[in-house]
Amino acid sequence: MQAEHDQFAQLLPWSAEPMPGWKSDKQLHSDYLSEKENSPGYTTEEAERLAGYRARILELTTFVITHPYWATLSGPDRVAARTALKHVHNTAGPAA
Repeated sequence: MQAEHDQFAQLLPWSAEPMPGWKSDKQLHSDYLSEKENSPGYTTEEAERLAGYRARILELTTFVITHPYWATLSGPDRVAARTALKHVHNTAGPAA
């Protein structure tokens, strides 16, 4: 779900609301000039889809962190289990 959200968010304009673009002045000790094109803002559909992703991510996060399983662990065991969960995507094989 987070990956879908991130992928979708990368396609959105840089600002949720219509905003004029800008170009920065040269900074001391740097030749880099940051620049943004005008942003048309999000469409209603884009804003609703993004809000849907965020709501679902919050729902899933709340489910995981409040699950009774965590009460069965304490101290270092709980930390180790939460750390393992954070990295399960690095070791998990294909879904069955």
